[in-house]
Amino acid sequence: MALTKKFAPLEPAKHDVKHFDCGKDALNTFLGRFAAKHARLGISSTWALTEAGGTGKATIAAFFTLAAHTVTRGDLPAQQRSLPRFQLPVVLIAQLAVVRTAAGKGLGEKTLITALRKAVELTDAGLPAVGIVLDSLDKDALGFYQHFGTFDAFTENPMRLFMPMAVARQL
Repeated sequence: MALTKKFAPLEPAKHDVKHFDCGKDALNTFLGRFAAKHARLGISSTWALTEAGGTGKATIAAFFTLAAHTVTRGDLPAQQRSLPRFQLPVVLIAQLAVVRTAAGKGLGEKTLITALRKAVELTDAGLPAVGIVLDSLDKDALGFYQHFGTFDAFTENPMRLFMPMAVARQL
């Protein structure tokens, strides 16, 4: 599968959002029904990587969604307890998925790294954030994220992970 070089903002008029299949109904449904609506409402933004060439709408190979979010210091991993005691701004990786046919071929890692770099880019452009948060959909996803060794689990919710922005900047 030949892919375009870069992730681009999701455009349902140009991207085939209805036929994406990562094997997880919640992620497929989000892309097909809610990603564009959430972008219009200012809730989140989605970027997609598509297959190169073809006619008609571009086939999506991977996507990620980012949103502004807040967390409390008490929820963060113990290593982050020196932060102030109020709601802290973070970038939330709200969704991240790779088409089933590309699983195990490195596209998941590329998608995650791109999402992390986009989060850094947004903070450099003025969006304040002390770090990046993501919620693992299941234990398989948790294992994928933990494989990188750069995320720490939240104190009360081990499926929710945190990466300080300083760590993300080094990627």
